[in-house]
Amino acid sequence: MVIHGGYDVLIEGPTRVRGVRLALENGAIFEGRGFGATASSAGEVVFNTAMGGYQEALTDPSYTGQILVMTAPEIGNYGINLEDLESPSIAVAGFVVRDYSRVRSNYRASDHLHQWMAEEGIPGIEDLDTRAIVRMLRTDGAMRGVLESDPSVSDQDLLARARGIDSMSGCNLAATAGPSEPGVFTEGLGEWAALTTKETPEKDRLVVLALDCGAKRNIYRHLTERGCEVRFIPHDTSAESIRAAFQNGAVHGLFVSNGPGDPAAVEVAIQTLKEVAGEVPTFGICLGHQLLALAMGATTYKLKFGHRGANQPVRCSLTGQVEITSQNHGFCVDEASLVAAGGEVTHRHLNDGTVAGFRDLNRPIFSVQYHPEASPGPHESAYLFDAFIRMMKSRKPLQASDLGDGPSGQTQGLASSEA
Repeated sequence: MVIHGGYDVLIEGPTRVRGVRLALENGAIFEGRGFGATASSAGEVVFNTAMGGYQEALTDPSYTGQILVMTAPEIGNYGINLEDLESPSIAVAGFVVRDYSRVRSNYRASDHLHQWMAEEGIPGIEDLDTRAIVRMLRTDGAMRGVLESDPSVSDQDLLARARGIDSMSGCNLAATAGPSEPGVFTEGLGEWAALTTKETPEKDRLVVLALDCGAKRNIYRHLTERGCEVRFIPHDTSAESIRAAFQNGAVHGLFVSNGPGDPAAVEVAIQTLKEVAGEVPTFGICLGHQLLALAMGATTYKLKFGHRGANQPVRCSLTGQVEITSQNHGFCVDEASLVAAGGEVTHRHLNDGTVAGFRDLNRPIFSVQYHPEASPGPHESAYLFDAFIRMMKSRKPLQASDLGDGPSGQTQGLASSEA
């Protein structure tokens, strides 16, 4: 089926014409108007329910290999600000929106979304029914899809291409999303620091070694703002090299980052974590949470359409408090296998009961499935970085007291500067 909608309007930048198509593997073809680069792209089609933060979402490495659909109806109205990037470049394969704003209205903006995407070579499509797309993805699950601007390509060819794309299951995308060389991250939170952190005295400064599978910059910003020196390393760094860094107390904690793809396919990182996780206090976020669970002996599985948005409710079993979280993941840790492996669930997603965090009862290891660094999203979960600091100092398994006041102790607000 072909679905048409909308009408032509004048917008800034190069002329964009109708006839751009999004084809889904279930046979649906949506026609709209292109923006960004005039190009073809393919990937898993997923949706995000956040009302703002499109720039941070576009540059989140966890979206590598995916075509992103935004449920918010108008996108592009606050342009692009290079200070708000979560990685050096756009990570998504393509971008789908209902209406692309003709006007950029933000004193911080340095570019239009359309122009930025064109320079990055990423295609977008607007003026189509995103509600219908999201209903399909919720009903049938995340699907493979193709964005195509060439009218000479037949609908049949588009569907064949969509159905021929590799499934996200089994894909090790951390190999391309993370760095190839080690480095040091020094950027702080800047003007947002007052909302989430307290100044850390020089004598308390700690060194964190980050196994980088495609980390968001705001995670590292939170750690550096708390006085940590963040040294990131490639995801395939050997256990021997990591142990060498641990020598003589030179490193106080190990962090395992977020990233894209199927966690079970990141075999080299899983094997490394089996050997070194917990030798120093270890904290994981999103993909890092899944990798730590797999390293302990648990299993993971693919969610039907994932959790992607900035309003996901999570309850902490150690404190009883509920926090509203930012999430972006398509895989989840199996609870029964986690408990059998010696893990304890510390946080649970309240929409579907899935595992949102766990701790190792015998070693200083804990992790969360969601994104305490937000960007975009509420600041409530930033206390988890403070818990990591406390665990690095005690070198003991996570305790409820390490969580401090939990989300109730945080100044609440939006981490996205555009929200």
